[in-house]
Amino acid sequence: MTTDTRQYLIDQEPYYQPQGDEIPLYEAAYEERLPVMVKGPTGCGKSRFIEHMAWKLGRPLITVACNEDMTASDLVGRYLLDADGTRWLDGPLTTAARIGAICYLDEIVEARQDTTVVIHPLTDHRRTLPLDKKGELVEAHPDFQLVISYNPGYQSLMKDLKQSTKQRFSAMNFDYPAPGLEADIVATETGCDPETAARLVKIGETARNLKGHGLDEGISTRLLVYAARLIRRGIGGPSACRMALVDPITDDEDIRSTLYHAIDAVFG
Repeated sequence: MTTDTRQYLIDQEPYYQPQGDEIPLYEAAYEERLPVMVKGPTGCGKSRFIEHMAWKLGRPLITVACNEDMTASDLVGRYLLDADGTRWLDGPLTTAARIGAICYLDEIVEARQDTTVVIHPLTDHRRTLPLDKKGELVEAHPDFQLVISYNPGYQSLMKDLKQSTKQRFSAMNFDYPAPGLEADIVATETGCDPETAARLVKIGETARNLKGHGLDEGISTRLLVYAARLIRRGIGGPSACRMALVDPITDDEDIRSTLYHAIDAVFG
């Protein structure tokens, strides 16, 4: 059965504001079909960047949200039992390799290490995917590319990527945008006024300065967008910020109090 690649194409341009030379870098990596690893904090725009590049290149995109229960069969496929007997169902990685899609494995370190080993043959000169249960060796389509992402600052040593995996990828580092650019992103994404966007970014910077001093992770650009959307719905700035920016990221009373005071100062 031939897979219809149109279902994996992105029809409308995903909004993305470049922070540097990441677009030409990725384009060059794709032209060489190099596997790419995108690294950076949660909610800084890694997934949006990959979506934007898939749209820009006109390539189908298959995204997999990795988790600790994901098995190798979840990636490559398995036999299923139906009324006519057993049939093989390709997993997302196999489908991408067959049709020449970009396969994006989001937060790859959440998957078990014995699962991530299956991607290795696709990341070197072989560009193949063995389907051991089926007895088939899939040769990747010429347009296939593998992309993985993870947040190196958030992972424990037990969940870090093996060097044998890291050294199979080219890498791109992402961070939260500069304040002016981030405010433009929040305003464009939500339609809020520039002053409100700038205030939200200022609160985000305050929280990010607390990372490692009571916070495991700072406020992401994604959460700033959530707060702006609540404000556009008529919710007051302080209430929107508490709901979208502070309460999701910490249960520590002292940290919450510190951030609440920062919110009141910015919106006061």
